[in-house]
Amino acid sequence: MVPLAVATAIAVLAGWFPAKALWHQQTQIDATSAQIQAVLRQEQALKIQAQSVDTHAAAMALAREQYQLVSPGQSLIQVLPGDASGEVSANSADPGLQPLVSPASGAPLVAAAKPTHGSFGHYLSRLVRTFEFWR
Repeated sequence: MVPLAVATAIAVLAGWFPAKALWHQQTQIDATSAQIQAVLRQEQALKIQAQSVDTHAAAMALAREQYQLVSPGQSLIQVLPGDASGEVSANSADPGLQPLVSPASGAPLVAAAKPTHGSFGHYLSRLVRTFEFWR
């Protein structure tokens, strides 16, 4: 009778033991632990970066380089790139230096409407053409 009770206890324990759930939970714990370690490494890197710009001179250099800020009493002058002769090229980023566009080369802003006379159907077709968003 004792061997049968031991075998039954082992079978019940093996059947109801949550091994799969424990393994799944351990996998989740490991993934979360890896994420925590990554966040801690990022925090350490940000602390080092914060210490490097903690001085007044570093903060001023950062303000000048990334935000084009200047100290009170100073003025900011930006020099645009030019070609070898010192002239600013037509392909520069300044749109004021681009050549003018001829009005004849542009498309008309408003298309000329054809005059229509007559019935209610002509009125509806004109009305439909008037509302651009219906097309």
